[in-house]
Amino acid sequence: MITWGISALSHDAALAVVQDDRLLFAAHSERYSRAKNDALLHSELLSEARAFGPPDQVVWYERPLVKKLRHLRAGQWEHALARSDLPSRYLRSIGLRRNIPVAYASHHESHAWAGIATSGFDSAAVVVADAIGEFDCFSIFGYTARDGLRPRYRCRYPHSLGLLYSAFTRRCGFKPNEDEYILMGMAAFGEPRHVDDILDAWIRLDGPGYALRANVHRGIGDWLPDARPEDLAASIQEITERVMLRAAVWAREETGSPNLILMGGVALNCVSNAVVARDAGFSEVWIFPNPGDAGSSVGAVAAHLERPLHWPGPYLGTRIDRELDIAAVVRSLTTEGIAAVANGPAEFGPRALGNRSLLADPRPADMKDRVNRVKGRERFRPFAPMIREELLHRHFDVPVRHTPYMQFTALCRNPGEHPAVVHVDGSSRVQSVSRDQHPALHDLLTAWEDASGCPMLLNTSLNSRGEPLVNSWRDAERFGEREGVRVH
Repeated sequence: MITWGISALSHDAALAVVQDDRLLFAAHSERYSRAKNDALLHSELLSEARAFGPPDQVVWYERPLVKKLRHLRAGQWEHALARSDLPSRYLRSIGLRRNIPVAYASHHESHAWAGIATSGFDSAAVVVADAIGEFDCFSIFGYTARDGLRPRYRCRYPHSLGLLYSAFTRRCGFKPNEDEYILMGMAAFGEPRHVDDILDAWIRLDGPGYALRANVHRGIGDWLPDARPEDLAASIQEITERVMLRAAVWAREETGSPNLILMGGVALNCVSNAVVARDAGFSEVWIFPNPGDAGSSVGAVAAHLERPLHWPGPYLGTRIDRELDIAAVVRSLTTEGIAAVANGPAEFGPRALGNRSLLADPRPADMKDRVNRVKGRERFRPFAPMIREELLHRHFDVPVRHTPYMQFTALCRNPGEHPAVVHVDGSSRVQSVSRDQHPALHDLLTAWEDASGCPMLLNTSLNSRGEPLVNSWRDAERFGEREGVRVH
């Protein structure tokens, strides 16, 4: 039986194909349309999905009528009264046959199940934090293989940690619902001197969660107009870490499970994730590599089946049928310092994990500026190191056993040796690579160390500013021609 999981009509549309309980394919629509955060399913994405066979069942990632009630609650009359955004109409418009059944999963259960289905855990505490789904904005669940998913705590609209973080993203001059990761990077340049101001004005910590003192859905305006953006960023970052840590500790005590799953858009905050992993007392922490709404295309199917999926890893998208020429990549890195790689199936998630990556030598002091110029990014933005898993703890103080998906920050033990991948606070968002996970990438790192003596590479996404990750070989060629970088 072929089941499609779909997340669409909001932002970053995605489609997952599951046969029985095996995840075969999952991809973001933006990679095909080249329009960042595209909310609609692209025709080429649909064609790739249909290549696995026509769907017997479709599962939508949230409950549309409940969402419209929330639109009414929020005064979003245009959305509440619109009929064009009803999934049933939309699915017919993209050619889905009328006799194919459509099921709906709740927004936060889709998030939770995406984590559960791919974790391998028999039990877990699950914390879901995002901007907003239908009404839920922050949820804590308990999961066991015997009893399934059981809610333990929730905050409902307008009490949203994600919306508060987005409001500060806008206050600091960035685009909300898109540039939160830039705010996270900026926080290291500031001091959390406005934490008490934020607690007085915007949020009250309460039990395992919090309550907002005002609805911040439309932002916070020019609050504290004389404050430095860096200090505001550091302050809201610390608030986020406090909320997530309190929730995780409560969830451990409530469920008794040694395992934690973090999901929702807030789970992309790798600084907060590291605090939780270090201090909450769990033995294992799992975050699906695509914890936001796009990943709920997978979670919706698992929620419908109410059981885990066979998950082969994050390389689930469009395939570029080219072998990785390791010797050629190492030559480019040795002579030019930078090389682009585009081969194999695309990563499903917001971070490049070696199949659509721009790689660089992390040792030159000017390499961070060079790569930022290539990508057209702000100069203060950090880059991630990629290292073989067996060397991970030798070079980084990581709060988890391994970090294959860039989900946790860690202090670099010798920051002066690899300045291009160390942030101003001495931390790095590390990607560890095991031979089982990605043999070719592991071999590339080995060959690079043999040639250079350096155990790691800078790894960032293969895209220019404002663009989605490269999807096809033609996309990669255009990137190389535009930016003057050799693509392998």
